[in-house]
Amino acid sequence: MSVSFEVAAAEVRDALTGASRGLVEREAMVELVALSAVAGEHLLVVGPPGTAKSEAVRRTARGLGGSYFEYLLGRFTEPSEIFGPVDLRKLREGLVETETAGMLPEAEVAFLDEVFLGSTAILNTLLGLLNERTFRRGHTRMQCPLRVCVGASNALPEDDALAAFADRFLARIFVEPVPDPRLEELLEGGASLWGDVAPRVASLQSLDVVAQAARRADLGPVRPHLAQALRTLRAAGIALSDRRAVKVQRLVAAAAALAGRATPGVADLWPLVYAVPTKESQALARDVLRDVLSASENPALPAAALEASAGPLARARRIAQAGHALLESRPVDAEGVAAWRLKLEGVAREMDAGFAPEALPQALRELRGAVAAVLEEASTRAA
Repeated sequence: MSVSFEVAAAEVRDALTGASRGLVEREAMVELVALSAVAGEHLLVVGPPGTAKSEAVRRTARGLGGSYFEYLLGRFTEPSEIFGPVDLRKLREGLVETETAGMLPEAEVAFLDEVFLGSTAILNTLLGLLNERTFRRGHTRMQCPLRVCVGASNALPEDDALAAFADRFLARIFVEPVPDPRLEELLEGGASLWGDVAPRVASLQSLDVVAQAARRADLGPVRPHLAQALRTLRAAGIALSDRRAVKVQRLVAAAAALAGRATPGVADLWPLVYAVPTKESQALARDVLRDVLSASENPALPAAALEASAGPLARARRIAQAGHALLESRPVDAEGVAAWRLKLEGVAREMDAGFAPEALPQALRELRGAVAAVLEEASTRAA
C-alpha cells in the first residue's frame, strides 16, 4: 500500500523525535542523518571519543528502519570484515566472489567509526560504494541499497591522500562534549537509555516517499540565491569544490521536502553551512551568510536548522529557555533548593564561558541578572 507524502513526512519526524530522546546536544546530528538519507548523501561526524556519535546514529537507524551495519575501522582491519569473506565454494570453481550477507554492501544505513583509519584497499572499495552505490570485488558486482553512510573521526585527516575520500561525505558536523551546565541532563538522559529501544515508527517506504519528493523539487526559484551564497563564501575565502557546490542542492531539496515544501526557498538554504568542510570555516560561513540564514526555518529539523543558521545565537536561545524554566521551578524543600542553586551556578558559568560580558546576547542579559540576584540572595542568607 502506498504512503502519502504527508503521512511519510510525519512518520520520519516522529522517528527523529524518538531517536533524539535521551541524547543531549545530539539532536542536530540525529536530524542530519535523516537529512542525508533523504538527499542520498553521506555525513561525516567529527568529535572526540565518548561523545555519543555511534549511539545517535544507531538510534536514528533503528527509528528509520532498514538493515544496519556498524564497524570500528583500524589499521589492520581486513576488507572481509567490512564487505564479507570470499565464497570458498565459488573459489574452488576459480571464481573470486564475496559473501555479502549481513555486511556493508547489503546495508541501508551504515556507520563507520574511525573511517579514515581504513586501509587503501578498504577506502578504494568504499569510494565506489559511496559514490555509485556499487560494490566491486573480484568477480562480484552488485548494486547496493545504501541510503546513507555516516563516517566518524576524532579529527579531519591531514593526509592529502585522504582528501578525495573525505570529500565524498557532503555534510559535516562537529560535536563537542556536553557542557558543564547540562551534565544533569546528560546523566538523566543517559540513564534513560539503559535498556531503552528507540521505537521504529518509520519505514524505508516512508523515507523513500520523502526522498522522491526531494528529487522532484523545483530548485529553479532558489538557485540564484544559492549561487549568490556561494559567491559570498568564495569572497570570504571559503571555497567549495564544484562537486560540493552542485550536490548541496540535494541537501536543500531534502530540507524542503522534510519541511513539507515542494519548492525550496531561502528558508531551506541552511544545509549549505554543513557542506563547508572545516569547523572554523563553518563558523565563518554562519557570519558571512547571516542575512541569508536569518530566514532559516524547518519544523522537521529544528535543531539542525538552528545550529546552522545561528551558531552562538542558537546556544544563547537554548540557554535562555532552559534558564528561565529553571528559575520558575524553584523547589520548596531545603535540599531541593541547594541542588537548584547548583544548577543555576552552572547556567551562569555557561553564559560567562561562552560570551564576553559586552557581547552577551539580549536573550541572556535579563537571565544573567535574574540568576545573579538569586545567587547573591542565597549567599547573603548563608552569611
